[in-house]
Amino acid sequence: MVISDAPDGGGGAVAAESDLRRRPIARGDADSESRDGNLVVDSTSSEDSVLAKITGDENKVRNEAPVESVHSGGGEKKKSFSYRPSEIPAHRRIRESPLSSDAIFRQSHAGLVNLCIVVLVAVNSRLIIENLMKYGWLIRTGFWFSSRSLRDWPLLMCCLTLPIFPLAAFVVEKLAVEKRIPEFAVVSLHIAITTTALLYPVLVILRCDSAVLSGVTLMLFACIVWLKLVSFVHTNYDMRTGTISVDKVDVVPGSPSVDCSRELSLKSLTYFMVAPTLCYQTSYPRTPSVRKSWVSRQFVKLIIFTGVMGFMIEQYINPIIKNSQHPLKGNLLYAIERILKLSLPCLYVWLCMFYCFFHLWLNILAELLCFGDREFYKDWWNAKTVEEYWRMWNMPVHKWMLRHIYFPCLRYGIPKGVAVVIAFLVSAVFHELCIAVPCHIFKWWAFLGIMFQVPLVLITNYLWEKFQNSMVGNMIFWFSFCILGQPMTVLLYYHDLMNRKGANW
Repeated sequence: MVISDAPDGGGGAVAAESDLRRRPIARGDADSESRDGNLVVDSTSSEDSVLAKITGDENKVRNEAPVESVHSGGGEKKKSFSYRPSEIPAHRRIRESPLSSDAIFRQSHAGLVNLCIVVLVAVNSRLIIENLMKYGWLIRTGFWFSSRSLRDWPLLMCCLTLPIFPLAAFVVEKLAVEKRIPEFAVVSLHIAITTTALLYPVLVILRCDSAVLSGVTLMLFACIVWLKLVSFVHTNYDMRTGTISVDKVDVVPGSPSVDCSRELSLKSLTYFMVAPTLCYQTSYPRTPSVRKSWVSRQFVKLIIFTGVMGFMIEQYINPIIKNSQHPLKGNLLYAIERILKLSLPCLYVWLCMFYCFFHLWLNILAELLCFGDREFYKDWWNAKTVEEYWRMWNMPVHKWMLRHIYFPCLRYGIPKGVAVVIAFLVSAVFHELCIAVPCHIFKWWAFLGIMFQVPLVLITNYLWEKFQNSMVGNMIFWFSFCILGQPMTVLLYYHDLMNRKGANW
């Protein structure tokens, strides 16, 4: 708004100049008001400025001000618009619709994302209400702990004795550094220690009729210990033989937060065994302090999302699989309907598991230990191919595979494709151990599911090279992994377990 003060002797108010014609305010009105001794404030406006805002003509917005006649003596406000329809065209340049193929990726879709969130909340709220009305409250008081859990004490004792194996490996390494035993004996002892660390929990689980959840927990601990032992042994072997270089383990020489020395100490091994990493180094990037309030908030989130997982398993997954048939037997359409119905709760549980473990728990552990490198995952949800997904969703395992499987294979002259297959083979074996051993069922479903990723890698890589379209590979990943793969595996293991036991879990 342009404001001008009129002199006491009265004349009209000085109006702002404009490129367009205006209908002038009556001069007599301004003179009469100034003669009354009141301050007269006049400004000019036109509908051009309004239209300019609508049509995007910024020059009009800057040059034009609204026409107002403001009287300080308590009088009325008057607005006068001088825009004529024939003076300014409504259509001035070529434009695309916001959802056209040329403009859709240049637009902000925040409102549509909010709509999807609202619809998602509404639909799932309806499903929760429908489930509660149909089945009632199905969560048992002994879902996490029951009288049967007390019978799993052999598994607990086995878990508590697992630290013996890292201590034994440290003693062997100490003797090797001091040249007290030959290298052949060192390798043989390490093979015996790592093998026993994996087979010992397997034998305990198979000899005990334990709960599946307890067995899975013990096998996960045993696999983590085995992977850490292999990294500890392999890294120290390279240090002794002088084939390792500092830059190969992502350590910058001279960094103030990383000690690049190769000194073997029990303290560094203890830190490594509890740190959220599978790759051994004598030291790691460290943070200066622990944020206690931040840790408390993450613990609260961990409890909440763990409860959500339990609710989804008990309230949704269990009723669906109990009312299903073996997916490889019976009616095909019925099996497809069960798989699709199971896919959504399985996806929710898997996403909650990922968030609880890879984000909340590993970050809590890293914060308590002042562990600095917290890249536990990347944006795997944007993966263009299945291979890219496996490289981004579990960074601790991916780094271990690169360091101790893939690169050693390449050093020995093995082709890259074969090295990738070997890495998937190792992953498939451990997936089968973590599922088949606690279930006491060796049907190789998990093994085959992981090895099936190899042709999917080839297919999605081919599609990416041919079409250069990230959406194709991403959709194949989501469909094969979350819509088809997980529900099918759950149904297969559940019915095989029920056939073996003849009773519920």
